[in-house]
Amino acid sequence: MMYWNKPSECMDRKKLEELQSQQLVKTIERVYYNVPYYRNLMQEKGIMPEDIKGLEDLSKLPFTTKDDLRNNYPYGLFAVPLSEIVRIHASSGTTGKPTVVGYTREDITTWSELMARTLACGGASKHSVIQVAYGYGLFTGGLGVHYGAERLGASVIPISGGNTKRQVMLMRDFGTTVLACTPSYALHIAEVMKEMKVPRSELKLKYGILGAEPWTEELRKEIEEKLGITAIDIYGLSEIIGPGVASECQYKNGLHIWEDHFIPEIIDPKTGEVLPEGCEGELVFTTITKEGIPVIRYRTRDISSLNYEPCPCGRTHVRMHKVLGRTDDMLIIRGVNVFPSQIESILINIGDTEPHYLLVIDRVGNMDSLEVWIEVSENLFSDEVRKLESLKHRIANEIYSTLGLSAKVKLVEPKTIERSQGKAKRVLDRRK
Repeated sequence: MMYWNKPSECMDRKKLEELQSQQLVKTIERVYYNVPYYRNLMQEKGIMPEDIKGLEDLSKLPFTTKDDLRNNYPYGLFAVPLSEIVRIHASSGTTGKPTVVGYTREDITTWSELMARTLACGGASKHSVIQVAYGYGLFTGGLGVHYGAERLGASVIPISGGNTKRQVMLMRDFGTTVLACTPSYALHIAEVMKEMKVPRSELKLKYGILGAEPWTEELRKEIEEKLGITAIDIYGLSEIIGPGVASECQYKNGLHIWEDHFIPEIIDPKTGEVLPEGCEGELVFTTITKEGIPVIRYRTRDISSLNYEPCPCGRTHVRMHKVLGRTDDMLIIRGVNVFPSQIESILINIGDTEPHYLLVIDRVGNMDSLEVWIEVSENLFSDEVRKLESLKHRIANEIYSTLGLSAKVKLVEPKTIERSQGKAKRVLDRRK
């Protein structure tokens, strides 16, 4: 199957832009009258809904940031009553409070449609057996792919992440043809297959739908060689809808953004000015079909560029370049968004440590690892081992409880962590 919804995916550009303008006007009217936060922002800028007549007026509108979602926690940006929300997801926030998103029944239908397109883009069809090894729960990955796979008519194995030997066993026994997970986990599965002496010939695997973390072309080649698959990159974020915002096609030359649902822009991250086509800058999205929590000009902090040239696959939707970096200090570790400030808050709340720490991120056996080095006071460092071990366990447990991420904690002597005259260096990322 080359397309899931050819009329939408191959829509004439002029018609697509007319549709975007119509949907934008409706969305602005909806948020103005249903979301007090946006109404106040627009009034401060002297903007009324009737001032927005189409795409040409998009730049008049204010930006939305992750801070805005966090400051309106939990339901302040919802545009419908809670009684119309059928699903609530959340991603980790920088202060321990998650970023909350809600979906109406129609939003779930839309999300399923976009993930069906995404999976078809990656080579899946109703004949596929799709093993979903993204995490299920508040994280949008697992259920997002799951609903899309069911919409596609494929057979779904909702295994979630972890228990890798079992993943390999089911992959072989159930005849999995499509693996959906993070790139690093796909590579880890390949390593475990080797340890289990399961030859590639015993699998029916053809495609990998891989996302939730940045990855290089070199990593793609390694995954494709070790698993014998075509590895496709997908992009999404909870604030916009989850996975299903954009996807590579079989040509692997940029990710098609589903523009009948999202309007992308590239801005200068310092000035906020919209940049011309092809320029690198910060990726911004406006949702134009979401009911539960529409977002206007959301600043993703991801650095990318947009390519409007026709794609050989026939899809007319603009392609975004693989994410080139971030404008903030967010890290992605095993698919989990982590800010150093989150770790700092945990340490401050626990106490018994000095205000000096270092996050050491590495790739061990093709899986991301996080080690947190923390200085302790001279008195505590010379204390009995049992107390130090207890402190390490408390910190590790709190990190897991807050972020859902396991970390190794290393207590070090005072003055061990290098001091800086300027901005403190909190991260040592050895994956690069």
